[in-house]
Amino acid sequence: MVSQELIEILRCPACVREKPGLLEYYKEAWLICQDCGRKYPIREDIPVMLIEEGDKWVQMAKESLPVPPPRA
Repeated sequence: MVSQELIEILRCPACVREKPGLLEYYKEAWLICQDCGRKYPIREDIPVMLIEEGDKWVQMAKESLPVPPPRA
């Protein structure tokens, strides 16, 4: 499980320069940007905050995201 303190300070790396880039903690498996919709998987309790990783899931509805996220 990702600590609440970490969730509060993490921001979407694609949005943070121009927008808040706030993230929604979803099903203890994903961080979803509230601005751009990129979805960052959490693997083994480590958020994978790479823009390329978020891009892979941007078109998928959050309800359809696999839990747990697949391995890279």
